[in-house]
Amino acid sequence: MPIYAYKCDACGHTMDALQKMSDAPLTDCPHCGKPALHKQVTAAGFQLKGSGWYATDFKGGGGASATAAPAAAAASSSSSDSAAPAACGASCACH
Repeated sequence: MPIYAYKCDACGHTMDALQKMSDAPLTDCPHCGKPALHKQVTAAGFQLKGSGWYATDFKGGGGASATAAPAAAAASSSSSDSAAPAACGASCACH
């Protein structure tokens, strides 16, 4: 069951309530008794940590195309190495 945060508009009292999602929202403040209790928007109560699916699959943002691009660049550079003149060889800095 989720925990909901409430705040009273009349007295400023804040509280948390463990409720079912199907339960009606609370309206009466337990501190002052006035019907001025409203739900607050809060952050999620969990964090994704460790080496889960996000860190291993989607963190780089490139997916399969990111790994294919360096392979294509390596293939094009190896073809230019074979076109090097015989005078300078394949290990020179000009190719």
